[in-house]
Amino acid sequence: MPLKIVECIPNFSEARRPEVVDQIAAAIQSVAGVGVLDRHSDLDHNRTVLTFVGEPAAVEEAAYAAIAKAAQLIDLEQHEGQHPRIGATDVVPFVPISGVTMVECVEMARRLGKRVADELAIPVYFYEEAALRPDRRNLEDIRRGEYEGLKLAIQQDPSRAPDLGPARLGSAGATVIGAREALIAYNIYLNTSDVGIAEKIARRVRNSSGGFRYVKAMGVLVGGLAQVSMNLTNFRRSPMAQITEMVRREAARYGAGIHHSEIVGLVPNQALVNAARWYLQLDGFENEQLLDSRLFAWQGEQMSAAKTEQSDFLEQVAEGTPSPGGGSAAAHTGALAAALAAMVGRLTVGKPKYAEVEAETWQIIARAEALRKELTEAIDLDAQAFDGILQARRLPKLTESQQQARSEAITKATLHAARVPLETAGKCLAVMKLAARMAEIGNLNAISDAGAGAQLAAAAFRSAALNVRINLLGMENEPEPARILAELDNLQGEAEGVLSSVQESLAKRAGLRA
Repeated sequence: MPLKIVECIPNFSEARRPEVVDQIAAAIQSVAGVGVLDRHSDLDHNRTVLTFVGEPAAVEEAAYAAIAKAAQLIDLEQHEGQHPRIGATDVVPFVPISGVTMVECVEMARRLGKRVADELAIPVYFYEEAALRPDRRNLEDIRRGEYEGLKLAIQQDPSRAPDLGPARLGSAGATVIGAREALIAYNIYLNTSDVGIAEKIARRVRNSSGGFRYVKAMGVLVGGLAQVSMNLTNFRRSPMAQITEMVRREAARYGAGIHHSEIVGLVPNQALVNAARWYLQLDGFENEQLLDSRLFAWQGEQMSAAKTEQSDFLEQVAEGTPSPGGGSAAAHTGALAAALAAMVGRLTVGKPKYAEVEAETWQIIARAEALRKELTEAIDLDAQAFDGILQARRLPKLTESQQQARSEAITKATLHAARVPLETAGKCLAVMKLAARMAEIGNLNAISDAGAGAQLAAAAFRSAALNVRINLLGMENEPEPARILAELDNLQGEAEGVLSSVQESLAKRAGLRA
């Protein structure tokens, strides 16, 4: 399985106080598993772009830490700069890099937005793929009027109300959070200070006024030179080389030329390879000729080979040791069932045919992912609970007091070992309900996956229940074991009803019989 890597490129409204940027970067680096790849500060724009990567959970946590730190240190009432902005942390995009889908990045954006709104009381807008409204896909539409204009509009104009958080701006402003494909921030400086020329060229190259389909552009004055500031949202469909030549020709119409260009932040290798192939007319050039690409591919093969040598859960179960055993296997199976429920949800959202159930499906995905995490943790918890019984049985029993202590320790460990699979059973029932709902409303093309998730969750439930009963064998008439077993009986009755509803949905929607 490929390593999951997400890129995050937050933009902060500060560049002239490097000590502030240092603290924001330190907040990001304080999260384990995150690597800061680039830092670009522009004094004229008074804006810093940080680029960091890592696995999804770590990147999401680092993004929150950076937003919180920026809110403490940046006051939009005092901020001045050339670049449009509405917040201390102005925009936070997540970009899928490896082993991660766009849907997962949308989920990250939505979770982060809720946390920022709830815990930091910062208004949040969602854009691009995470947008909740069609008119908010484009960042420039959300930024209209900038901080100063939005401060009034957010309170008076319902159409400018945030997606989450308070309808008022504090000193940290608002934050725009989203998910998108890789973007290249590409600026071309002209050998003139006439910003009007840059503005005219920007109108010619940007999509909104009939230019390149995947280009957003504006003309600004930076460092005494007119600049065509651009975002390339799809470098394959709107290549850098062709855009550069368009700017060159348009500038010549006004008696100007290109002074130099710059890339803000990072750029995909392929974008530069494409530019080199076009300019140098390397028609037969292949990416395999790049030394760096061959080297990275080799390193990836070495890492994959090392990973396959590590023992996985199935091998641990098969080793013949007492644990992990049936309880851990039940949790593992329940986690797999939760993954299937989330999968069906992700195959449902974003499809026009299922627009009416999209909001509910997002909630199901979030709950399924939470249960998957909890059940994954329960794999080790069950093994640890069983080990607790073994440790209690090893206690000395030479004297009467030792026998009493040992007996009490065994009882305590046994009850704990019963409660752990009971909790697992409850979580598996919750997964069954999610899978059942997805079988009822989810993408019809994935209905068998929803059914499989429900059946796996049912098997996991029964396995966990069996572990509860075996651990309490001989103790059924004692108060606490009796209470645990009564709770299990209630769950079992509910589980049978849920499984029955799944079978009805499969038969009704697809003519399937489980």
